[in-house]
Amino acid sequence: MLIDTHSHIYSKEFDPDRAAMIRRALDAGISAILMPAIDSETHPTMLQLEADYPGRCLSMIGLHPCSVKDGFQTELDQVEALLKQRSFIAIGETGLDFYWDLSFKAQQEAAFERQIEWALEYRLPIVIHSRESTDACLEIIKKHTPRGLRGVFHCFGGSLSQARAITEEGFYLGVGGVLTFKKAGLDQVLKEIPLEHIVLETDAPYLAPVPNRGKRNEPAYLPLIAQKLAEATGTAPEEIARITTGNAKKLFAL
Repeated sequence: MLIDTHSHIYSKEFDPDRAAMIRRALDAGISAILMPAIDSETHPTMLQLEADYPGRCLSMIGLHPCSVKDGFQTELDQVEALLKQRSFIAIGETGLDFYWDLSFKAQQEAAFERQIEWALEYRLPIVIHSRESTDACLEIIKKHTPRGLRGVFHCFGGSLSQARAITEEGFYLGVGGVLTFKKAGLDQVLKEIPLEHIVLETDAPYLAPVPNRGKRNEPAYLPLIAQKLAEATGTAPEEIARITTGNAKKLFAL
């Protein structure tokens, strides 16, 4: 059994066949699908999906850095209101995105810091988006790991030195379809990292693994990522499943 630790299955890309997609995931041995939040536009759909599939689809709550614009404080207030109403498995996804737009860099950092405080207050793991900003995210979390901050750098695709820096802070690496991309070089990095620091994810509907690269991603493709990790590390696929599932259960208190 595998756990997809990061999947946006509530997104509109799955509107035509969401129930069939979830059935394919269950048939592929995916025991749980963890859903990172984006912003208030998608919170209702995400929470409804969790209600429709109790114990299978589990919600996080947070504000994605790409949704940090003018008025982001209102978005954060809505997240905080939900946090006070009910429990979630994690804060996220949050973090920094320096790829698309740098005009809200300061606001992204402020939103990230506020969500870190929630993770500490509610004793929840934090799920970090760090596109073109891994080192900047690392510098921020280093201020808070002595206070007990824990979590995962989702969609990790960085260098060996970055991977070691992240794991030294007690954080996990979220490994997805990028591992299967021939020129990514992530296989060479991960063979140097103990499996105890890795969780698996799809980031569906994005970043589908080979041989489905360029198509819509979905949780049923997670075994392709597990198989590639097995090849990269010289580990039996069954052992990859056992260790990464155990890691996910530990991190998210499943």
